[in-house]
Amino acid sequence: MDTQREAYKIEAYELLAELETSLLELEQSPDDTALVDRVFRAMHTIKGSGAMFGFDEIAAFTHDVETVFDRVRDGRIPVTTHLVNLALLARDHIKGLLDGGAEAEADDSDKGAGILAGFRALLNPDDASVPGDTEPLSNPAPSAPASPTPVPEQMFRIQFTPYADLFRNGTNPLALIDELAGLGSCRVIGYTDRVPEPALFDPESCYLHWEILLTTERGIDAIKDVFIFAEDACDLAIEPIDEPESESGPSPRLGEILVARGDVAPEAVETALHRQKRLGELLVESQTVSPEQVGAALAEQAFVQETRQRREQQSSSGSVRVAAEKLDALVNLVGELVTVQARLSQKATADRDPELLAITEVVERLTAELRDHVLSVRMLPIETAFAKLRRLVRDLSGELGKRIQLHTEGGETELDKTVIEQLNDPLVHLLRNSIDHGIETPEKRGAAGKPEQGAIRIHAEHSGANVLIHIHDDGAGIDPQQIRRKAIEKGLLSPEAEKSDKELLQMIFLPGFSTAGAVTSVSGRGVGMDVVKRSLEALRGSIDITSRKGRGTTITLKLPLTLAIIDGLLVELGDEKFVLPLAAIESCVELTRKHVADAHGRNILNIRGQIVPYIPLRERFGIEGAPPAIEQVVINQLDGQQVGIVVDRVIGEHQIVIKTMNTLYKDVQEISGATILGDGSVALILDVQKLLHELDDEAVAA
Repeated sequence: MDTQREAYKIEAYELLAELETSLLELEQSPDDTALVDRVFRAMHTIKGSGAMFGFDEIAAFTHDVETVFDRVRDGRIPVTTHLVNLALLARDHIKGLLDGGAEAEADDSDKGAGILAGFRALLNPDDASVPGDTEPLSNPAPSAPASPTPVPEQMFRIQFTPYADLFRNGTNPLALIDELAGLGSCRVIGYTDRVPEPALFDPESCYLHWEILLTTERGIDAIKDVFIFAEDACDLAIEPIDEPESESGPSPRLGEILVARGDVAPEAVETALHRQKRLGELLVESQTVSPEQVGAALAEQAFVQETRQRREQQSSSGSVRVAAEKLDALVNLVGELVTVQARLSQKATADRDPELLAITEVVERLTAELRDHVLSVRMLPIETAFAKLRRLVRDLSGELGKRIQLHTEGGETELDKTVIEQLNDPLVHLLRNSIDHGIETPEKRGAAGKPEQGAIRIHAEHSGANVLIHIHDDGAGIDPQQIRRKAIEKGLLSPEAEKSDKELLQMIFLPGFSTAGAVTSVSGRGVGMDVVKRSLEALRGSIDITSRKGRGTTITLKLPLTLAIIDGLLVELGDEKFVLPLAAIESCVELTRKHVADAHGRNILNIRGQIVPYIPLRERFGIEGAPPAIEQVVINQLDGQQVGIVVDRVIGEHQIVIKTMNTLYKDVQEISGATILGDGSVALILDVQKLLHELDDEAVAA
């Protein structure tokens, strides 16, 4: 039972995330009935499964919330800002009960009672006053009736065949049938043909199955809702057997009813009907239709049947929930396999054994495919991180008295799940700053000739082996001179220092730096932006900021697709080996003594008429010994700029399993990690972005 309770909690957290997203979308589109259905189904599943697995407090609390949204579905209660606020509070309360268990149930009982009072006031508006905004978000017609338009009665045949282990899952089938009876007039037919002999009878197994004939005004969705948390534990068939518009037509034929009920095989009916002429033959004989027309109709019938079968097969495919720890262990094993494969390739190349080389090529191909597939399993759409930000913008803008709309693009862009998990806090910090410092109040925006509603746009896109996330607001922007004055005031900058606007903007990432005039509950203490930078650097990412005073600010985050395995270029300096990430590499060229002499002491190279600065790694790292007569320059494209990395020799491409460095090396800026090569030696992974930032100003200017 503990395992099932944990499974329920995992499912409930997912449903609560979906519920929050649906509520925020419903606030923007209050007439969208599909969103109302999504909210209701989430509440219904949380309630039903909660009662099944012993979360009685959650089930009882959710019942009244579900009742209100059932009225919303029927059109009796309009979608208002107050309703959405209450539903979001209810969502938070349910999450608190899941997080804290029995202690939370005791501590939050008053809070839950207050929320339920608000919902009950919506159910009985004459008996209680409803605080807040009760005006509907959409404007219904003044003459709209209080009750929903009656729906014509429909008759359904429900074939409910539970699996044998239904009782072990905690489901009571009689409770489901009783709930169906509450939807209208019904007749229940029970079948005992599956009950075994007494010697084989298992009291914990369900052998009965039922057929229910139900007449209701609620429609098929209400029937599906009854079985929504038991649909995986039974075979369920719901069919309308007497549509309202067909009441005046002929009654169903006996053969159709027998086949539909499963009492007789279609082949038996077909055999009986063979004794008389078929419909097509009769129509052809009467010259009503031609044989070709009958053949076309039969072909269409067969096509429809094949299409339905294909759709059923496609819909039967599902997904498997896997624990994150197991997935991480699998990635680690694949990383070790990549290392062993590199060792095998090195051994095969050294021995020059044709048969071993052929086997090595197959192993290399299979390892690469396995690596790509395993890493793709870890990839999640970044929309999962964006979804959590919508609630933040809504609540915080209301708290600060601002009107802000959040727009997101590129939510389908995928990132490693570990990156997404660690990206949440930096995104929250950046958005809080944009809302508090960036977007102005409606009055100030109106005075500046801007729309009263501010806008924050988050856009994600792929860039090689990285993902770029742009966060733009149309607020007041950042004044570089104000940053300069604050930096001088705090002793972070001398008055005589000359800094460009770009360099001044980078100072907001210094610990303790803030341009806020006053400390608020949102920001102003100087913690946050330095945390953002450290968090991104821990992910081997970077952050860049551009701003125009009065026009807004854009912050760009650059993140690697994955933290586990990358493609790299193995290079050599003396007796040491290094790795350059392959994604940013454009080409490799030679550097001769003549090239060095022609540059007159400057670290630049003319490549096809373009001047490219380069970094001599031998000098930078202080590696002893004379360089070879012809060195290699690896050209990298970074932030729209080309920069060369000079090495002794380029060995070739390798799959690199990234290993984190010991904390003793945390201050080594040019190194982002290490990897183990096939021969067991260690190669350091270079951080080209950091090397670029440390280029000599004279070389960059040249």
